[in-house]
Amino acid sequence: MRSFYDFNRSIPREREEQYNLYPEMALYHIALREELGEEEYNAFYSAEKEAQQRFIVPMYNQTTPQWTTA
Repeated sequence: MRSFYDFNRSIPREREEQYNLYPEMALYHIALREELGEEEYNAFYSAEKEAQQRFIVPMYNQTTPQWTTA
């Protein structure tokens, strides 16, 4: 499943799909875009997208389950 930040916002069809799958995040980002300037919002969006990718990518690289022990 695609995350909120995996969609291309410049394509209207993808933006609509993003808003349909994540309605609360979409409303949050709409309100945030109204409060911040365009440059500030784009910087915030890029930072959130990068942080999300750093968190998700390592999980996908695991090929076998690993249990940790104390």
